[in-house]
Amino acid sequence: MDMLTQAEQRQLEQRMQKRQVQEFMTAFGGLVDHCFVSCVDDFTSKALSTRETGCINRCVLKWMATQQRVSDRFQEHNQNLAQQQANQASR
Repeated sequence: MDMLTQAEQRQLEQRMQKRQVQEFMTAFGGLVDHCFVSCVDDFTSKALSTRETGCINRCVLKWMATQQRVSDRFQEHNQNLAQQQANQASR
């Protein structure tokens, strides 16, 4: 990124931010779809039943825990990769 002009850096940052928002919206949409399909099956009332509410809460908590684990592993992988690159550069 050091070789980019300030205008190019701003444009790249804007693209990256837009991409992050798109990825979040895709993940959130997948979460909503998965939990809805898995948990909601009574369409005779506008309100969710106690069972459906509990199922949705558990589904969201599991999704959040999974996302945290994936994020942690991704961070560990990046740290290991950076360490390997630093070791190779110092040789």
